[in-house]
Amino acid sequence: MEFTVSQIALLLGGEIQGDGDRKISMLAKIQEAKNGEISFLSNPKYEPYIYETKASAVIVNKDFKSKRDLSTTLIKVDDPYSSFTVLLEEYHKFISFQKSGIEEPCFIGNGCSVGEGIYRGAFSYIGHNVKIGTNVKIYPHTYIGDNVEIGDNTILNANVKLYAHTKIGSNCVFHSGVVIGSDGFGFAPQSDGTYKTIPQMGNVVIGNNVDIGANTVIDCATFHGDSTKVGDGVKLDNLVQIGHNVKIGVNTVIAAQTGVSGSTEIGKNCIIGGQVGVGGHIKIADNTGVGAQSGVSKSTKSGMKLWGTPAMDVIKYQRSYALFKNLPDLNFRLKQLEEKMLNLPTFRES
Repeated sequence: MEFTVSQIALLLGGEIQGDGDRKISMLAKIQEAKNGEISFLSNPKYEPYIYETKASAVIVNKDFKSKRDLSTTLIKVDDPYSSFTVLLEEYHKFISFQKSGIEEPCFIGNGCSVGEGIYRGAFSYIGHNVKIGTNVKIYPHTYIGDNVEIGDNTILNANVKLYAHTKIGSNCVFHSGVVIGSDGFGFAPQSDGTYKTIPQMGNVVIGNNVDIGANTVIDCATFHGDSTKVGDGVKLDNLVQIGHNVKIGVNTVIAAQTGVSGSTEIGKNCIIGGQVGVGGHIKIADNTGVGAQSGVSKSTKSGMKLWGTPAMDVIKYQRSYALFKNLPDLNFRLKQLEEKMLNLPTFRES
């Protein structure tokens, strides 16, 4: 893959200072870039590197003024960091969607419809009555159950498992080991101390532009006709567990090792840190932020920032922690005071 600086500047809406015909084939850090590579400068502390870099082009702020002569071509934009992110996205799309065709052995069932530009990796399995959009990439050892629907430009990396009746939107990326539609954790306690399995009959519905990290699991809903739902733009990290009948609003992000219990509703634009535990049957309101390793057991109000277990307002948590971490010292001082009090004459006489 090779583009000119002029083509990249057109994509980013930037202004060129230097040679627009230079060829670019790779992206790199400004301090490590070589000829044929492009980088960016957004943090002022990295400015010295721009005078030494071997990069063929560097994306900079439109207000950037060089203090010395430059050997690199500049692309001036409003926001270098965002522009470089756009470039990374386009590069990733180009690499990700290069594959096409059908590798053998693989299987596809009856009654399926498949769009153009598909890639089906070796040992992938597609069940019956599956609907797959255009430019979908299905990597080796992926399983797609009966009656699954997959939108355009979605990527299923190796070993993704989609249970029957799962519905997935367009422009999604699922990383290796993702499991969608497995049984929810439903067991009825019996009088003899055993547990009886409650059949899980619903499905999972996932919106557009959803990214799901490696080994994340989303359970299906309990009842037939009901769905566990993940909204548009949601980003789930690796090793996240989403329970049955959970609803996640648009553009919410959840970091690694977080678990969300069944029938909980999470609003839009929420940010949930790593290793958070969210209880069942509660509502996390829009724009809620939850710090890492918190335990959320009650519903929240919009815009709340929480931390701790049980989770509380982040300011209250920080004040509480400031006291808590000093408890050993306070306890020691208290014992010293007790000893002094016991040694006072009035205490000895009594």
